[in-house]
Amino acid sequence: MAKQYCTVEGMGVVALRQNMIDSSFWADKRVLLTGHTGFKGAWLALWLKRMGAQVFGFSLSPQTSPNLHHLLNGASDDSNEIGDLRDLSAVKAVVARAHPQIVIHMAAQALVRPGYTDPIETFSTNLMGTINLLDALRASESLTSALVVTSDKVYHNDSSGRRFLESDPLGGADPYSASKGCQEILAQCYRQSFLETGGVRLATARAGNVIGGGDWAADRLLTDVEVAISGGNDVVIRNPLATRPWQHVLEPLAGYLMYVQALDN
Repeated sequence: MAKQYCTVEGMGVVALRQNMIDSSFWADKRVLLTGHTGFKGAWLALWLKRMGAQVFGFSLSPQTSPNLHHLLNGASDDSNEIGDLRDLSAVKAVVARAHPQIVIHMAAQALVRPGYTDPIETFSTNLMGTINLLDALRASESLTSALVVTSDKVYHNDSSGRRFLESDPLGGADPYSASKGCQEILAQCYRQSFLETGGVRLATARAGNVIGGGDWAADRLLTDVEVAISGGNDVVIRNPLATRPWQHVLEPLAGYLMYVQALDN
């Protein structure tokens, strides 16, 4: 039987490699998605629903107003639960209710500068929140695959300007980057110590510098430029000599979906 592949009509752009995303794989899958109220999370929840998945969202309330999650008006998830990953009992309860086959963990304190302002908040969210989720998943009998989304900032940066390789050492000079590096080590620990012995496939995915519609967070370069121009104000660039590899939001999301398909197979 020929596979039915996902299209992303009506989302503004067509995702690269969309012909490698098998919508029949995702149809009726029970997916627990953390961070579903965020920029990337709201897009992914919508995409999953378009393919027929049952999406169970768990996240803090949206951090901006307006925000994409509210603009979608509940069209992107079957269960929209507001909660904190640092609350272990709440995490265990949502895992028990969702009975997930697949988990995609995207909830995070995702900005560099707030990491300097409140490093404890950043570490507790990104590290302890992930520990709580992975520990709750140990008791799941339905789970087959899980993907922990970290960051391209997990690497030790020697400032040489060369491209990173997946085999490069982990690091992180700032609290956000360090907390994401910790996530990588934590995921490896739980994979090898607990999950793979039960047949669950766990992996991490690293992406960054994502742009696209629906992002109103602070300290986003293109968002700040648009806000300044629309308000008739000067555009202030904090690091004008910095180089950034931009990618549209649907590109890493396409990668996550392909990654989970590969894990499950």
